[in-house]
Amino acid sequence: MGHREDLLEGAKRCLLRKGFARTTARDIVKESGTNLASIGYHYGSKDALLAQAYVSIVEDMGDAFEGDGAGLSAEPGSLERFQEVWSNIVGTMRKPGSIWHLSMEVVVMGDQMPEVRDHLARAQREAGRGLVPLLMGGREEDVSDETADTLGLFYVTLMTGLIAQWSFDPETAPGAEQLTEGLRQVIAGATKS
Repeated sequence: MGHREDLLEGAKRCLLRKGFARTTARDIVKESGTNLASIGYHYGSKDALLAQAYVSIVEDMGDAFEGDGAGLSAEPGSLERFQEVWSNIVGTMRKPGSIWHLSMEVVVMGDQMPEVRDHLARAQREAGRGLVPLLMGGREEDVSDETADTLGLFYVTLMTGLIAQWSFDPETAPGAEQLTEGLRQVIAGATKS
């Protein structure tokens, strides 16, 4: 690996161990075996590197959303598929050292980390674009901007709320079954004549 990749991998390890606010440029350099100048040269700033590292960690979660390589079995767009995908997502939140705590750190400290916040805010649309095919079928590259900005951001909003609940109180946070039943009730209420 080159310095760019070494920095990214080192930053990912630092984020998981220390979070955004407590990770210093020196921590990343020590973890990656590179030098301070490499951060500016390859990423512009420590915050930009940390934001990219976080996005990379989240992207790596994609396989877990699909069931750790087992694939999804329920029909796309169905309530069963909704429950299956959200069950997999909730499973990532149950794991010790869940990366989702980093998301809450950004929400809480966003004003103090504007470069990280801005980078991640831009990444939300693409996160939604990735969730749409998981739940509805199809390919990510075929998801229109309009769909990413509506259905995709609906899923991102649901995910953000779920992350907040699992971070705050995992004992009472909803599981996929509760989310699916809630959606079932919304659909029933919306389709009443």
